Amino acid sequence: MTEADPGRRVAVVLFNLGGPDDQAAVKPFLFNLFNDPAIIGLPGLLRTPLARLISSRREATAQANYRLMGGGSPLLPETRAQAEALQAVLSDRLAGDQARVFIAMRYWNPMTAETAAQVAAFAPDEIVLLPLYPQYSTTTTQSSLKLWNETYVGPGVSRAVCCYPQAGGWIAAQARGVAETLDQAGDRPVRVLFSAHGIPETLVSAKGDPYQEQVETTVAAVVAAVEAERGPIDHAVCYQSRVGPMKWLGPSTPEAISQAGRDGRGVVVVPIAFVSEHVETLVELDIEYAELAHAEGVSPYLRAPAVGARPPFIQALAQAVVDALDRTGVAPFGPGCKADWKACPHRRQRAA
Repeated sequence: MTEADPGRRVAVVLFNLGGPDDQAAVKPFLFNLFNDPAIIGLPGLLRTPLARLISSRREATAQANYRLMGGGSPLLPETRAQAEALQAVLSDRLAGDQARVFIAMRYWNPMTAETAAQVAAFAPDEIVLLPLYPQYSTTTTQSSLKLWNETYVGPGVSRAVCCYPQAGGWIAAQARGVAETLDQAGDRPVRVLFSAHGIPETLVSAKGDPYQEQVETTVAAVVAAVEAERGPIDHAVCYQSRVGPMKWLGPSTPEAISQAGRDGRGVVVVPIAFVSEHVETLVELDIEYAELAHAEGVSPYLRAPAVGARPPFIQALAQAVVDALDRTGVAPFGPGCKADWKACPHRRQRAA
């Protein structure tokens, strides 16, 4: 690279949901969450007051949960660690270019508008939009990308990675976490519960959301990787974090824990759709469900860590960026959907 040939300016935008950084931020974070039309699909005149009501009613309980983690969410520090690790790898992989990694959170700081302004000021030639949601859903990836596309007005040619449910480094990082936690169980009989954040069943059946299929695809790949080294493992897929009266994907993680107890098994819980530690792992899995397991006589109760900045995962993200620079539009990194889901953005792009 010379002054005459400075290379490309490449902006990589990592998307995640975000989390409140202190107690005062809990209520506005909840409001932003429930005011998202991807979460509550009502017109704004109805959704906004409902979001205010829900956030007010849930504030005290949510604050108590975040106090268990020191007062706020660790999601942003963990995402920053991933961004720094990714930028270091990209500095080697794209040595002739100037690559910079940005973070855009959907419901708390740094929020999309702030990050979009930072990216515009960077004046990139190329932009790679990279959600930290391995499995695509209308409630996560679609919401984040939609808001970005409505907000960003700066320069650069954009392309998006919609999902990476079977990306090699993602699977390897998950499999290593499972194997290490199984080692802690020793010879005690355990069932590996792959726990994903749930969504209402109607999003799959009526709106064609591919999330459930992609979660199951990830689980199958992780199981195959673990079994290649250890032989068959007892395992099941389950879903956590249900809210509201609608029927959600099941079985729920509490139901799966109780079933393991009835079957005389301990459990190893794996956060199969989360790449960072946050309230759903550190409180829901580590405290609430651990208490349930104790009450149900489930022993041992062990939890595999989120992949965080494990090198295989970061290498997978870097390869996703490098591959995306050769195209435009939206596409998965590695195999995406198996079925023809109508909410899949790659399918809609091909059909256009």
